[in-house]
Amino acid sequence: MAEEFVILVDEKDNPIGTEEKVKSHLPNGKLHRAFTALLFDIDGRLVLTKRAKEKMLWPGDWDGTFASHPRESEGYVSSGERRMPEELGISGKLDYFHKFEYHVPYKDVGSENEICGTLLGVIDKNTELKEIEGEIEEIKWISAKELIAEIKTSPEIYCPWMLIALELLEKSDQVMLKKYENVLSTWLNNEVHDGLQEAIKTHIPADKWRLVDEKN
Repeated sequence: MAEEFVILVDEKDNPIGTEEKVKSHLPNGKLHRAFTALLFDIDGRLVLTKRAKEKMLWPGDWDGTFASHPRESEGYVSSGERRMPEELGISGKLDYFHKFEYHVPYKDVGSENEICGTLLGVIDKNTELKEIEGEIEEIKWISAKELIAEIKTSPEIYCPWMLIALELLEKSDQVMLKKYENVLSTWLNNEVHDGLQEAIKTHIPADKWRLVDEKN
């Protein structure tokens, strides 16, 4: 199998080179571009996936729907739409919401040091999702209320980038928030915001993650 490469970026998400994917996730890995995708049904339930045990980082922990890295020729949305069938066995459209920078170690194995684009999509609740071997171990649907209850007791089994992506949804592009207002109506409130903030603290200090300003 050919070696995979990620796009190295500066703090404003400008590409500055490439790096082997494995090297970029070592403890001293360089800042690179990634995305996390969140798929909801029309009632606002979110698809969560448990990362395969073969994963180098956060194996067996719950993630958003799927996450990966854009290739040099791709944007955030096009890379997400390419990976969807590879990760879940389905195709679909995604929308870009925001991006954030975060740096968090995983034990003494490696780290995530990424500018991560957050992508959203809506699928039918009866869609058949596949657990692709080596990627996903388990799939479940969850409501905002259920997730907040779970992360209050076991925040450590949820991937930090998924928690950050959800926490920052309210700071996304207003056009996208309007488009998804019904789907996200149960996610954009103080209870969810506060619950996510507390869960994030168990993984990463406040000075190690931030919304990337796209207005300048």
